[in-house]
Amino acid sequence: MSPYCDHCGRLGDDGDHSACRTARLMEPPRYCGACRRRLVVQVTPRGWSARCVEHGVTSD
Repeated sequence: MSPYCDHCGRLGDDGDHSACRTARLMEPPRYCGACRRRLVVQVTPRGWSARCVEHGVTSD
């Protein structure tokens, strides 16, 4: 498990993230789960890609 929530950026064990998990079903991540940096997100008709300057690309 990542130390940070990839939707809100808070620590993963900091409160209830059920709303974040629900939102992530429809949205790409906004924060890097490893370092909490904001991601550069690109949404296309076929999916999305998210890039962290430190940890690289994640895609759907």
